[in-house]
Amino acid sequence: MTERIKTYREFYQFYLTEHSKTGTRIFHFIGTLLIFFVIGYVISSGKERFLWYIPIVGYGFAWFSHAVIERNKPATFKYPLWSLISDFKLFFELLIGKQKFITKTDSQPH
Repeated sequence: MTERIKTYREFYQFYLTEHSKTGTRIFHFIGTLLIFFVIGYVISSGKERFLWYIPIVGYGFAWFSHAVIERNKPATFKYPLWSLISDFKLFFELLIGKQKFITKTDSQPH
């Protein structure tokens, strides 16, 4: 990816290729789910000091999966806002079944 992506639609297609392995999608899903748990806990308890957990669990799970499973550099560094939006978009698409956890990349012989 040498040329800058100009539209979100193009970016999301790129994003999906960068999240092509099942493990990566699972780790992203868990990280995003934990964000919602942290937000719920903060709202119900009134303990705003736990909000700093959000980037730790969100980025922690995601970046681990990129380093260990996908073996690529997260798009967050070049496209921070579109990456954040796409993390939530992928989460909800996985939740409703529009995207699958098991990907074609994982089903291909090695």
